[in-house]
Amino acid sequence: MTETLQTAGLPRQGVRKQTAAAALTALGVVYGDIGTSTLYGLKQAVEAAGAPTPDTVMGVVSLILWALLLIVALKYAILILRADNHGEGGIVALLALLDARRAPRGSWRASLLIVGLIGAALLYGDGVITPAISVLSAIEGLKIDAPGLAPMVVPITIAILASLFLVQRRGTEFIGSIFGPVMLIWFAAIGLLGLLGIMQTPGILAAISPHYAVAYLLHAGPGVAFAVLGAAFLALTGAEAMYADMGHFGRLPIQLGWFAIVLPALMLNYFGQGGLLLADPHAVENPFYLLVPKWAHYPMVAFATIATVIASQSIISGAYSLTQQAMQQGFLPRMRVQHTASHEKGQIYIPVVNWLLAAGTLAAVLTFGSSDALGGAYGIAVSMLMAITTVLAALVALKWGYNPLLVAAVNGFFLVIELIFVAANMTKLIQGGWFPLLMAGVIAFLMLTWRTGWQLLEDQRSKLRQREDEFVAWVLDSRPIRLSGAAAIFTAASTGIPLGLTHHLRHNRVLHERVLLIASISTDKPRVEPEQRIRLVPVGAGITRVLFHFGFMETPNVMEGLKLACLEPELRGIDPQNITYYFRRVMVIPSNATSGMAVWRKSLFAMMHLNANLPAAYFGVPPAQVVEVGLEVEI
Repeated sequence: MTETLQTAGLPRQGVRKQTAAAALTALGVVYGDIGTSTLYGLKQAVEAAGAPTPDTVMGVVSLILWALLLIVALKYAILILRADNHGEGGIVALLALLDARRAPRGSWRASLLIVGLIGAALLYGDGVITPAISVLSAIEGLKIDAPGLAPMVVPITIAILASLFLVQRRGTEFIGSIFGPVMLIWFAAIGLLGLLGIMQTPGILAAISPHYAVAYLLHAGPGVAFAVLGAAFLALTGAEAMYADMGHFGRLPIQLGWFAIVLPALMLNYFGQGGLLLADPHAVENPFYLLVPKWAHYPMVAFATIATVIASQSIISGAYSLTQQAMQQGFLPRMRVQHTASHEKGQIYIPVVNWLLAAGTLAAVLTFGSSDALGGAYGIAVSMLMAITTVLAALVALKWGYNPLLVAAVNGFFLVIELIFVAANMTKLIQGGWFPLLMAGVIAFLMLTWRTGWQLLEDQRSKLRQREDEFVAWVLDSRPIRLSGAAAIFTAASTGIPLGLTHHLRHNRVLHERVLLIASISTDKPRVEPEQRIRLVPVGAGITRVLFHFGFMETPNVMEGLKLACLEPELRGIDPQNITYYFRRVMVIPSNATSGMAVWRKSLFAMMHLNANLPAAYFGVPPAQVVEVGLEVEI
């Protein structure tokens, strides 16, 4: 980002200001989740160990510190952020870099696609648990001073989360503008609270040495050690947002926010909680809130609630962005996407995703009822996602020509650590870990079913499509009635004649003077430059193929693209407002006639296809100019 600004001619001081501003904004969007893990991370890790003895406290604090340094600081902040796709990060960006979407079936790259889709599905599982455990842990602070309010924790949490999901359709522009400053104050507050605990027991600073973490894990026994590792991993949840949100802020602002603000604040708070536990083992009931002076308990509960709502909002917005990318790459059916801010393309709202997340989150709160119980459900999805990211990033590094031995050593080191965390979190499977895995499994299965079904459908349609030269010869020989004006036929392919056009000419014997075959093509780049957006290919007999290229981070605005295309000499004189737009409505017929998927999965795909957002609505075509042509295709 800094390099881009300098190239644009901004003075160095301007670059620094913009980098600092982006880093401030990133505090709310990127670090809300990991920043609020202080509410429950250390507490659950110490409780998993049993009694909060000095050795336990020192070992757990040391373990959390070195997990943050190795996994978050070294792996994500320094190394993984280098694996960018034209500035974008995340699972979908990695799959695009590996060109897994175009891999032939049965190849090893096709297997990578399956692994990547599972990783994307795990993000949805994380998105359900994060708001539930974060807001619950904040509201549970009420029990410190008012134990009688314990029965009200779940209803208050439900009310807050329900309100959060209800306001999504109005957009989050205003809330987003205050995310960064609020989280800056949050990190300053938890850092100061940590200093109070450290001043109370300075001996906790000895836990900086990794010796305490290693010694504790070796002497605790396998069962306890795995339980502690699984609970301590809660302190790392949210780290994957650094990579997923890189395209919004740039690498440097994310690194600046982490090393200058977030990491120091987290270290101070965890060490402060550890110092409090060394001085008073009974504080294990809730070490975060017991660090707070008694007069500030209620204000801190309110502040923590605001911080956890911000963390939840970031997860929800991330789910919208991931869904949009998945739709563009052909991993999910088309869904209605609403832009909630005219001047900000990233501000989107997807109703289906919002209400499914709401149902899952509220179900998690009602099912588990406390942050301690939800701790058993949290961590599995995130640890598996981290391991998948490490594997895919290693393959990208090899593709880019890095030394294979160096890649194997570095990524292998992180993979071993993450697989240990995965194994440790698997011990929580019965206690609730099944919940996010079940959700991720269902979503991954639906994504794979859609992907495979779409390939089968496209295979069948490609067999039925007429060749361009054959169609042109047919038009010239049969001389159909040519209507004045222009028609646009939307097609899923960039070659061949759409079935709808063939059927239309065969049965109606008429054709417009000008015919545009429009195809929207998703690229493996996050965004496409305007000059590379449109490609015109003459077909003949007044027919022109118009190819629109969109990045996987973009919403395909075909109507805007068509206005630009009509300025080209080949299409001059055509007014997009007077074009008749023809769309196909394909009815998928499942059968045993073709292989590739079981009939019941074909039926599931047919149902998903039937309920997908109609192409005309998805591409923003005015309804008054739309004509639909029905087709049946057997797969």
